[in-house]
Amino acid sequence: MRIVQALQSIDLREGGITRVIIDLSAVLASRGHEIVVATENPADVPSAWKTSPTNGLPTCVTLPPMGWKYWNANFRRSVEKLIAGAELVHLHGLWEPFNIRIASIARRMGIPYIVTIHGMLDDWCMAQRTAKKRLYLAVAGRKMLETATAVHCTAAAELAQSQKWFPRRQGIVIPNLVDLSAYENLPGADEARARFTFLSTPNPKLIFLSRISPKKGCEHLIECAELLRSRGILAEVVIAGTGPADYVETLKSLVIKRGMVDSIHFVGHIGGSLKISLLQAGDLLVIPTSQENFGLVFFEALAAGLPVVTTNLVDTKEEIAQSGAGWIVPQNAAAFADAIEMIVKNPSDIADRKQRGRQWIFDNLATSEIAGQIETMYKNVSLTIKQNGIKR
Repeated sequence: MRIVQALQSIDLREGGITRVIIDLSAVLASRGHEIVVATENPADVPSAWKTSPTNGLPTCVTLPPMGWKYWNANFRRSVEKLIAGAELVHLHGLWEPFNIRIASIARRMGIPYIVTIHGMLDDWCMAQRTAKKRLYLAVAGRKMLETATAVHCTAAAELAQSQKWFPRRQGIVIPNLVDLSAYENLPGADEARARFTFLSTPNPKLIFLSRISPKKGCEHLIECAELLRSRGILAEVVIAGTGPADYVETLKSLVIKRGMVDSIHFVGHIGGSLKISLLQAGDLLVIPTSQENFGLVFFEALAAGLPVVTTNLVDTKEEIAQSGAGWIVPQNAAAFADAIEMIVKNPSDIADRKQRGRQWIFDNLATSEIAGQIETMYKNVSLTIKQNGIKR
């Protein structure tokens, strides 16, 4: 199949959707599909995809910026040329006019499209800037969803929260594809320990690996580390990721105020083999988030043998708990400190859970299995269109 994957900005610093697009496109291309990645910002698109790739690689097409002009003729012509002949368009995200415009062009050209909403209609998300989001849905967003051939959610909990915003279109639940090839033979912790010497201490290592934003709850993590210290547990906390400079500085100031500079380490964006090595060097992944859709990092951590502690506000909390290597707790520092204290005082249990979690990932989120489910969704979309046409 010829499939266009569309995301306005492919920048790993902006969160996990970029990782999903890259992995999904690479795996589908390797399975014989013609994958074209469409974006305005190809910052982290693999360079080999930009040079007329062959041998099972996707192609990247950089679209001209649409800007504030919804009817930008240059953008429209570029999209028309791009999607002509495609069997379907897969849009990622909801709030960008970029996606609204591509959806409208696809409808006019009679090309089916799927929208993956990536948790953007979860209750917590809809409680932020509510009036603006409701207006956006009323003007264009609901039409994009309800005229899509399918709306894709990545967890049952996500569908349960979001379905009310597109009642006339059925949602489909398929987990995000996680490319596990890099986790089959793990690189070991040496690379991370060589880069960050504090990882070689005997203290428990708590890893936060995510975009740094108020939603992610870093304040709770800092307070949790202080509580643990008061209980005699000196943890090394690694905060890996980037975010708005003023917010990151606020967190660093909080660390200084709490007297935790020696044990809370901001290390910036981490990727590639160093990311996997960092996960292996840790004892727990700790993310006290206010909301998470699929939470790709949870499953990458489990694949690297790193147990997870997170909140009951995560859409995939049931799956994380079922892995046998996850603890789900309320979003407050005391609850996290209680859980972490219990866990680190039972090192033999941690070792067992590392193995269980890793095995669960390969049993339940095998790349080929999830790729097959996505291919089935695509084929069903194509079959529906052939039988019924697009319902506008």
